[in-house]
Amino acid sequence: GGSVRVPAGFCGIAGLKPTSGRVPRTGHIISHSLGATDALTTVGPMARYVEDLILVYPIIAGPDGEDPAIVPMPVDDPANIDLKSLRVAWFTDVGDVTSTAEIASATQSAADALTDAGASLTEDMPSAILRATGTSLLTADGGAGVRRILDKAGTTEMHPWVGRFVEGTDPLPVGEYSALLEEIDAFRSNMLGFMENYDAILLPVRPFPAPPHGKSMTPEFSPGNTFTSSFNTTGWPGAVVRAGTSPEGLPIGVQFIARPWHEDVSLALAAVVESALGGWQMPSI
Repeated sequence: GGSVRVPAGFCGIAGLKPTSGRVPRTGHIISHSLGATDALTTVGPMARYVEDLILVYPIIAGPDGEDPAIVPMPVDDPANIDLKSLRVAWFTDVGDVTSTAEIASATQSAADALTDAGASLTEDMPSAILRATGTSLLTADGGAGVRRILDKAGTTEMHPWVGRFVEGTDPLPVGEYSALLEEIDAFRSNMLGFMENYDAILLPVRPFPAPPHGKSMTPEFSPGNTFTSSFNTTGWPGAVVRAGTSPEGLPIGVQFIARPWHEDVSLALAAVVESALGGWQMPSI
């Protein structure tokens, strides 16, 4: 999870993962009608600035007559959000996955910016996030779904990082698969319960800064998946902006997760932090 948020965060730009069922996936390699994993897949825009996301998002949202999962929900304007009414939970670590010092500092700076803007910030984390199971659903078919996507793309090549999740895995028996679906539903319910007290969650995109350009994803990349994949499992929206820079000069991104269909909240919070901390910066060449 994180195909919009991770590249946006690592490149120091803005990105929006819409609510599952908000933006049609028609025409994309990972398209619609993916069975049980369908709700895990979304497409969304990336741009230099949050204002660009706000401009394009209403254009791409809504039913297209082909993707059967898209819901005709209204698109609310982030300009109408009252920041002083928002309650935001924030955290930097998930279980034993600890953010680096520069990630924690950038997230703290984002929290401070929201506080200065009038939002109510509480350091709190949903305990259910420790049991996120979206990746288990992706591998429950023994990798058959991933191979179908590769077939659709006209290739059999698989990045080693993807291969780790599908090579050598066997499909789950029906009983175990049913139990996994129940576990995922329970996770989603627990996360909704947490959000009864909050309008949004602020957290890092990854617990470490962007890797240098051209560096392949390695096993140490995987523990940070929970920071994004948890919200693929819930299907909630999330916006990303740059909140800092590593000592090596690489971007640090944070994300703002909101309740379902409240992209306006995510974007409003992202705009505040972008304005306060600088957002996108021209890289040195």
